[in-house]
Order: sequence, then structure tokens, then C-alpha cells
Amino acid sequence: MGEFFQIQDDYLDLFGDPSVTGKVGTDIQDNKCSWLVENYGQKEAKKVARVKALYEELDLPAVSSKYEEYSYNHIMALIEQHTVPLPPAILLGLARKIYKRKK
Repeated sequence: MGEFFQIQDDYLDLFGDPSVTGKVGTDIQDNKCSWLVENYGQKEAKKVARVKALYEELDLPAVSSKYEEYSYNHIMALIEQHTVPLPPAILLGLARKIYKRKK
């Protein structure tokens, strides 16, 4: 019964209507572990698979790719803008090594 109550509490903290629950949920901001993330940080293959499936459903590979493109272009612009006294090849070489890295 305690687990059931906690699951409801975690759910309501995130999705509950504050006018009904009487509180604004802050579990995420407060870094509380909850039922909603019970599979995260676990070693059991089934739980790992659930987290990976959620990441796929949220299309995180595409989000990551977009972020990588944006970040790389931003870094390139900053290097170009701020490396006047330095040889840009040093920073450009580092940036190119980490861009699209696979390991």
C-alpha cells in the first residue's frame, strides 16, 4: 500500500492539477528519485531496455544530432572570433577531433 501511495504521489507531483492537489510539484527540481524514473540507474537488462526505448520514443538520437551540429557551428564561430592572437589550427584541430565522435 505504501508503494502504491508513493507511485500516486510521484505521478501527481508531475501531472497533477495544482488547483486540485493543493501543491505545485517540484520532485524533478528537488532531484527526488521517483517511480517515474525507477528503471534509471539499474543494472537489470530489462530496465535498461525500457530506458533505451523511452529515449528512442523521445527521438533523443535526433535531438542529440541537432545539438551536436548547433554546438559545433557555435564553437567554430567562437574560435574564428576569438583566436586572433592564437593559431586557430590548435583549437580547430581539437574541435574536429570531437565532432561526430563515436567513442
